[in-house]
Amino acid sequence: MTSVHSSKSRDGTEQDQFLTILSREDALARFEAALFPRDVPCERRPLADALGCALAEDIVAPLDVPPFDRSNVDGFAVRSADLASATETTPVRLLLNDEIIVCGTAPARPVLSGTATSIATGGPVPRGADGIVMVEHTQPVGARAIEIRRAAVPGQFVSYAGSDIARGEALLRAGTPIGSREIGMLAACGIADVAVTRRPRVAVISTGDELVQPGQRLRPAAIYDTNGAIVTAAVSENGGDPIFLGAIPDDEQQLEAVMRQALATCDMLVLSGGTSKGAGDVSHRIIARLGKPGIIAHGVALKPGKPLCLAVCDGKPVVILPGFPTSAMFTFHDMIVPVLRRLAGLPPRSDAKVTARVPVRIASELGRAEFVMVSLVEGDGGLIAYPTGKGSGAITSFAQADGFLRIDALADQIPVGTEAEVTLFTPHVRVPDLVVVGSHCTGLDLVTAPLAHAGLLVRSIAVGSLGGLAAAKRGECDFAPIHLFDEKTESYNTPFLDDGLELVPGWRRMQGIVFRAGDPRFEGLSAQGAVRAALADPACIMVNRNQGAGTRMLIDRLLGDARPDGYWNQPRSHNAVAAAVAQNRADWGMTIAPVAHAAGLGFIPLAEEHYDFALVTARKQRPAVQAFLQALASEEGRSALEHAGFRPA
Repeated sequence: MTSVHSSKSRDGTEQDQFLTILSREDALARFEAALFPRDVPCERRPLADALGCALAEDIVAPLDVPPFDRSNVDGFAVRSADLASATETTPVRLLLNDEIIVCGTAPARPVLSGTATSIATGGPVPRGADGIVMVEHTQPVGARAIEIRRAAVPGQFVSYAGSDIARGEALLRAGTPIGSREIGMLAACGIADVAVTRRPRVAVISTGDELVQPGQRLRPAAIYDTNGAIVTAAVSENGGDPIFLGAIPDDEQQLEAVMRQALATCDMLVLSGGTSKGAGDVSHRIIARLGKPGIIAHGVALKPGKPLCLAVCDGKPVVILPGFPTSAMFTFHDMIVPVLRRLAGLPPRSDAKVTARVPVRIASELGRAEFVMVSLVEGDGGLIAYPTGKGSGAITSFAQADGFLRIDALADQIPVGTEAEVTLFTPHVRVPDLVVVGSHCTGLDLVTAPLAHAGLLVRSIAVGSLGGLAAAKRGECDFAPIHLFDEKTESYNTPFLDDGLELVPGWRRMQGIVFRAGDPRFEGLSAQGAVRAALADPACIMVNRNQGAGTRMLIDRLLGDARPDGYWNQPRSHNAVAAAVAQNRADWGMTIAPVAHAAGLGFIPLAEEHYDFALVTARKQRPAVQAFLQALASEEGRSALEHAGFRPA
């Protein structure tokens, strides 16, 4: 437990800080102790409306299922004793009774010795019969008799009354989540409605002046509200009935009014944003006025998720999630779902786990338990866990990850090659059919689209050309996209291949200097001239690329020993470079022509580089690899690349 004092922000506004940082386990224990034990409200629901709810009471079977002895096959109801001597050479002849028993028809005549009755699958077994002979094992003799050439045993092809469900047995227990199978069992017993735990009504509020709802125009410096949609869906997935109340600006009076309304009409309140104690974060101050005991924990030794705020106001849980999507969703699933499921009467979530090898060193911060999202791929020696590495503000970190691994608060890293336990987000993990690790390019999506449409799972992990080559050498991927120039041979990519790798030509793409159209410092210059102009202007800020990227190597050759302002700003994609220039956070950088043109930026061509693929030869015959090679060579694939501004090899 760590204490942190309050401070003042740079504008002089008093800025409360996290007063007490609790461990994850302590924070959750305190939150649950303030809420439980408690009675949960129940209601009766018809079966059609009970899906996903938890049973509030044990269900005892009111009758036998099936309620009578029934036939499992189409055939003839017989007395097994009549067939004791039946063989292929000495068939037994039975006379047919003048009725046919079908589903829903009660038998009218008994089966006497020497007789048989035609019966359909599901039909009630008539009096006197103790077995069924399949129609395939009989031979008609005229219209009124059959011959049977094999013996029958008592109970043959008969389901006895109560053999599925016996009257009086416990059918389902209280707390059982109701799925399609449970509904089928209840319907088989004639039960039309059941007592269930009422789904807790959960108010969901997003906070922040910067939020815009999807579908509306995005104003400058604003972002779309993703947390509202994500949290609403997550509440529904875990037994709650979500009520989204919209995005509320950082206005204390307005936000308090909405929070009071939510607590008056709902069982739980979940907000996102407003937990980090900035001058605009007012939610935690409002909670102190909404009911006792108030804030239970504000600040958890968790990464992502340190700003999490947990409160109870007059018996109702109030949660303020961090504003960044990955932080919000991880803390919701890890810390809030256990409480929500208890309120909904559902059992704790059962998390599946697998063991996987970590291929890179993962640094961590001492003092905080850290949860790292990972994507799983199949390596030569088993599963490989690649960290997604997109940060707590990334939307796709949660969606594209297969699970997470935990770094203990007392550890500062996970070393390379560690066999780590991965907690899965779903009960089963589907290992990708095709794994591509290396350089990022928008053209890759065009080539892999046919594979995805055919039902193949393609996973692309952007780590740069050198990182992709390292992964290919370790057998962790099928392809490594690379664009590396060798100055000695003045050629692309081939000099960097080792044994076990072969080159698959991809496409050519024009790299160049990107700038805001109309900037007189760059208009009309060559790429080399543009760089000289940028270096001559101390106010000119660049945006670089990440180490290991082929683009970074090209930039470094242009700059030589120069390290201009912005050099250490190293985003991992061409799109991020274009966005930095378009939004005036940087004045120039290097990207590819299709990305520059899509962003409406000026572009000075430098060199057409070769974007190729290092193929792991041992994986060449895999079906997904062959599908990729076919898509790359197809007329449709080449046409799509050309349309996007690339030149297929």
